[in-house]
Amino acid sequence: MLDAIFEGGLVVDGTGTPGYVTDVAIAGDTIARIGDCAELDARVRFDCAGHVIAPGFIDMHGHSDETLLAAPLAESKLRQGITTEIGGNCGASPGPLSDAEFADRRKRLDARHGLEVTWRDLAGFLDRLDAAPPALNFACLVGLGETRSAVGGLDDAPLSADDVRRECALVRDACEHGAIGVSSGLIYPPGSFADAGELVALARAARDAGSPLYASHIRDEGDRLVESVQEALEIGRQADVSVQLSHHKAAGRKNWGKVHRTLALVDRAVSRGSDVMLDQYPYKASSTGLDVILPADVNVGGRDAVSARLADPGYASLVAARVEASYGDRWDQVMIAEVASDANKPFEGKTIAQIAVTTGRSPVASALELLRDEHLDISAIYFTMDESDVRTVLSYGLTCIGSDSSARSTIGPTARGFPHPRAFGTFPRIFSRYVRETGMLRLEEAVRRCTSLPATRVGLRSRGMLAIGWLADLVVFDPSTIRDTATYESPMRYPDGVRHVWVNGVATVQGGVSTGARAGRVLRRGRDL
Repeated sequence: MLDAIFEGGLVVDGTGTPGYVTDVAIAGDTIARIGDCAELDARVRFDCAGHVIAPGFIDMHGHSDETLLAAPLAESKLRQGITTEIGGNCGASPGPLSDAEFADRRKRLDARHGLEVTWRDLAGFLDRLDAAPPALNFACLVGLGETRSAVGGLDDAPLSADDVRRECALVRDACEHGAIGVSSGLIYPPGSFADAGELVALARAARDAGSPLYASHIRDEGDRLVESVQEALEIGRQADVSVQLSHHKAAGRKNWGKVHRTLALVDRAVSRGSDVMLDQYPYKASSTGLDVILPADVNVGGRDAVSARLADPGYASLVAARVEASYGDRWDQVMIAEVASDANKPFEGKTIAQIAVTTGRSPVASALELLRDEHLDISAIYFTMDESDVRTVLSYGLTCIGSDSSARSTIGPTARGFPHPRAFGTFPRIFSRYVRETGMLRLEEAVRRCTSLPATRVGLRSRGMLAIGWLADLVVFDPSTIRDTATYESPMRYPDGVRHVWVNGVATVQGGVSTGARAGRVLRRGRDL
């Protein structure tokens, strides 16, 4: 007796080869048959005529991490068809935590999600997540911002040789306990203070521990985009590790078109034997903390220290002059997505330019006051990219799909603010806008970008393709109706057209509605990949 049979769907197996109409059968947590199942018995059968049966989508660049403890159903991900997320990106991970970072996260996550932080290292977090499994699978990188913070490297200064050795030991420990590689976020302190030599040493430590992957939010995605890609490629070459260029883009009008040069750099590196891939979300706006507007030498010492300095009017005026020089003509392109305090909630969904009109202050003064009031814990959306660049990066054969978002729901502790619509719409948008509407990608190629390509990148075992004996992570969607419905004005809206999602042989979305099942697994290097 089989557990489920999906009948008469267009099987698109994740390899990029043409789809074909047949049945898919599941027994336990594995795919038992791909072919005619008319004569076989099953506990449940689904008519999939006119629908695609594909491997579950793999979110190559996610930020759910601790959020999976607060919102384990991960509905914004599952209802896109995502069955596995890669977390710990941009140099930020759930561990290791310094004493100061442990205290800060306990305070922030309790206030935001009612979540008690009990772990100090990545292994402790993964164990905690294992005990309260989420609805999707989760694998994690170790963030080099966290490792630098853990050895006290909070200032813009090189680490001592002893500190680098201590940091390498933290990386090795995290990888030996399941981390699939390392990530850097080179615009975020304190990771931004690491030089190339330190990053090479840390990437080598991960390689030596069996996790040879370096994923980087590079040092500059705007004026110094090309140089920053060169740095990432050189780190990979020197450390002898794979390189993942995170959410690849060119930010700022004067930098539009530079992605042609960066993709040429990637081609050259690959031709010389390097293992390089990219990931991307299909939108023209990015999202990160509002504090990225601060000069690097201002954003030093941690949230509390920076906000305390900004409370000094004289100091704030000096900072304002420098920020205005960079953002003076762009305040209408910076929208507040989410704040921590109730006092500033009315500003969510508003641009800095609009907030300035409301408050009667200059835009830069309004932005700095928000940063001070929120102790830098404030996210924003930046409208800085060009659609032609988005298409250029998406058309590149080594580009995986990643939402660059955390899991959310439309109710509960994660139903906050005006998050970037990518949180709810990334993967359906690929199929509606770039497959069905524009024909830029073939259906089978789009599925490959969402499944086998990221699975190959991180070495997932028996996931990312539909094959007999492989794990039963799959999505069934209607190629004629699948679409994102989330917008910047109304971002918390689930997509259309995703009918069924199964994780490890368990129905997690059925008929487009979450079942409440939590069948996800924590995927560790050395055990699951």
